[in-house]
Amino acid sequence: MNKSFSLIFYLKKRTNYVSGPIPIYARITVEGQRAELSVYRQCEYDKWNIHTGRMLGNSEEAKEMNAYLNNYQLKILEAHREILVSNLPVTIEAIKNKLTGEEDRPRMLIEIFEHHNSQFAELVGKEYSIGTLKKFKTCTASLKEFLKWKFKSSDVNIKTVGNEFINDYEFYLKSIQKIQHNTAMGYLKKLKKIIRQCVANDWLNKDPFMSYKIKIRETHRLFLSEEEINTISKKEFATTRLDQVRDLFLFSCFTGLSYSDIAKLKPSDISLGIDGQKWIFTTRTKTDTASRIPLLSIPLEIIEKYSTNQNVLYSGKLLPMLSNQRMNSYLKEISDLCNISNELTFHCARHTFATTVTLTNGVPIETVSKMLGHKNLRTTPLGLYS
Repeated sequence: MNKSFSLIFYLKKRTNYVSGPIPIYARITVEGQRAELSVYRQCEYDKWNIHTGRMLGNSEEAKEMNAYLNNYQLKILEAHREILVSNLPVTIEAIKNKLTGEEDRPRMLIEIFEHHNSQFAELVGKEYSIGTLKKFKTCTASLKEFLKWKFKSSDVNIKTVGNEFINDYEFYLKSIQKIQHNTAMGYLKKLKKIIRQCVANDWLNKDPFMSYKIKIRETHRLFLSEEEINTISKKEFATTRLDQVRDLFLFSCFTGLSYSDIAKLKPSDISLGIDGQKWIFTTRTKTDTASRIPLLSIPLEIIEKYSTNQNVLYSGKLLPMLSNQRMNSYLKEISDLCNISNELTFHCARHTFATTVTLTNGVPIETVSKMLGHKNLRTTPLGLYS
């Protein structure tokens, strides 16, 4: 069914208008949605017929002006007709693109990526995390380097992206940038999302990822044994910073919370559970799913230890936090001092909670999955690493 469509020409006065010629605009209305376009002509107010949307009189000036407006109207009507004939949705945007030639402008890959990132950034903290935005920005930067390497260009038409492009990009990530397979697949997933949007916008006729399968390889996820946890717990460090980082790492080991989840914790996130004991009630940053975790003796002691810390009191947070990069750097130092071969990271702490602290102590996998904030139970036994 055709949508309602109307067109008028009118004079658009400035707010501080006193006298002189006024710009003429075309107002297009589709199903109540309006768009205004300048026709790049002007007319005196007393020479304009507001009922016909044309210039008054039979002077040469009026004849020339009205002929121009008639021609402009025909262009708009022709654009409307072409959209109807093509069986495409008649929208304000589609008509404007026809008139301005925007629909014929080449869609550029990096330009689309950066537009996506700018919109994504507006939703950080509302629907998405800053970490996911950083991943998209990293992927964009990687694509820019790839385009320089393969095409000697800073950007390419989106129609350049085909099966050969995707395979060459995978090769570049692994051979030139020396990126591990699963990380490379993560980059390709980001590209796939952008391509799917282009297909949905009719900028591409088909999805090149239809003939390309993104394969994630199963990896061996490291976790600490009870003996290794005790070694770290009892180790005495010469510096306060290592002592603090050790405490935060152990807090993750006994709660299963990631770095970003611990960083946002506030004292108000601690409440009494139905068993009368203290629990953490929070929402996972990554998946936006609820997470309910009982506080064992070690994390309770850590919370009490830092309850009077100046940084904690000033920030209103539950625990004092360093940057993720500095934390991981200090954790490497701790692993060396404790003679632990496994790489200590907050991912390692989360896996330790899921195995050594819970599953191996008889906690049902359904309960562990909920505490970890997994959306799907299948995520938990497959590796506990989301």
